[in-house]
Formats: sequence, structure tokens, C-alpha cells
Amino acid sequence: MIYSMTGYGKSVLQLPTKKITIELKSLNSKNLDLNARMPSIYREKELTIRKTLANKLIRGKIDFSIYIETTADDTSTQINTPVVKQYMAQLKNVADADDLDLLKMAVRFPDALNTIREEINNEEWKAIEAGIFNAVEDLIEHRLNEGKVLEIDFNNRVVSIEALLDKVIAMDPERIEGVRERLQKGVEELREKYDENRFEQELVYYIEKFDITEEKVRLKNHLNYFTESINSKDSNGKKLGFISQEMGREINTIGSKSNYAPMQQLVVQMKDELEKIKEQLLNVL
Repeated sequence: MIYSMTGYGKSVLQLPTKKITIELKSLNSKNLDLNARMPSIYREKELTIRKTLANKLIRGKIDFSIYIETTADDTSTQINTPVVKQYMAQLKNVADADDLDLLKMAVRFPDALNTIREEINNEEWKAIEAGIFNAVEDLIEHRLNEGKVLEIDFNNRVVSIEALLDKVIAMDPERIEGVRERLQKGVEELREKYDENRFEQELVYYIEKFDITEEKVRLKNHLNYFTESINSKDSNGKKLGFISQEMGREINTIGSKSNYAPMQQLVVQMKDELEKIKEQLLNVL
């Protein structure tokens, strides 16, 4: 089972005096990159929120937002009446205007309005915590669904690489025989006598340099391990990335040792499939 790092989660809370919307967006990243936006009233809880998100989401570029929409006649800003009256009295001495004009000028001066700092209500915070949990679960569900799509793609490409490897294995005896024939022909064209036993020894040494038996076995094992890791309980994109690197190493070695055009064509196709796997692995948690 694998999870994508791409996802979206949302939770909406309807409280007595306000509507609170919690949003989570996630994209791929090598590590956890968390950006939190929230009203100042909840800033004291930011560290707690960050710890919760880090434990649940583990990795990715995460955008977390809390939006508040007031739904009742409730405001944290009030007119500082004594101060406004003093401003108006002073303005009368310097301006010939009626009370409405004086009021318009007075409310623009410093301290004319008082902003009362809201305190977090415990019941409200419990509701918000539950909302954050619901948004996280929503995002995780989204990640799982995206991961299922990636899993299908990975399995198809692994099957494709396995099929190409089987063709390489089937072609290998033909390749070795071709190497033997080219060497034999090259020596005969020299029109010189040679020791057949010595030639066979040199031929064995030369062919061993082009032997890809170990690479074929290791690549087969890596493909099986990759499939097992996809189907394991935990999602580990980094582990899958390491396995894909080992797969690439074996494929490259087969290509460099093959010295046979038809086999090299198969290697190019395997590389193409592996590159597509690596690109998608960047999105795996």
C-alpha cells in the first residue's frame, strides 16, 4: 500500500457566533515543509497544531489554513467613547463643523477604537481540534486514493521491465554465440596459425567480461523486492527510491556489457520504463 504526497482535506465547523473552515493542501517534498496560516487568536496553539500535522502527515509540502466567518452580531472592536468625545471637543475649537463631521474626523484619531483581544474558549478549541483531525483524515484518504493510481502504474511498469528482462535472458545465449563467432572470424582473418587451447582460454576470459548472469539475477530480485515493498503495510517512498536506484544500476551494467545491438535496444526500453517509475516516486510518501 502506498500513499501519494498530493492531497486535499477540508473541514467546516458551524459554531454559535462563527463559521470556521479548516483547509489542508499537500504536495510532494523531500521533507516536511509546513506553512500555517491562521487568525491571531489561535497563534498560541500553532506549535500544538504543527506537532499534530507532523505526526500524521510525515512528509510533503503542507499548507494549513484556518478561516473565520462571523455569523452573529459579535465584534471585538468597540468605540472608545470618552476619547472620541474629547477629540470632538478639541476639534470644535479649531473647526467650524457640525457634530457628524466632527465625529467622522474623531474616529480616525489614535485610540478612538478599542480592540478587545479574544480568548480561546475551551469548548471552541475542542471543536477546532476535532475539525483539524477530520481535515487530516480527509487529506490522508485523498492521498490513499492517489496512491492506488500510482500503485497500478508502478505494477504495470514493473511487469513491463520483467518482460523485457525475460527477452534479454532468452537472447543471451545468442549474444554469447555471436561474440564467439566474431572472435573466431577475426582470428581466422589474420591467416596465422594459433593454439586452439590458448584461444579457448582467452575466449572464456573475454566472454566472462561480458557475462551478465549476476546482473540478470540481481535485477530480478530488485523487481520482486520493489513489488513486495509496494504491497507492504507502510508507504515508504524513500525506500522505493533506493530500490529503483539499484534497478537502474543493474540495467546500466547490462547495457554496458551487452555489446549486442538487439539487447541494447531492450535495455533502452527498460531504462525508459524505470525513468517513468522514478518520476512518479517523487510523489510517494
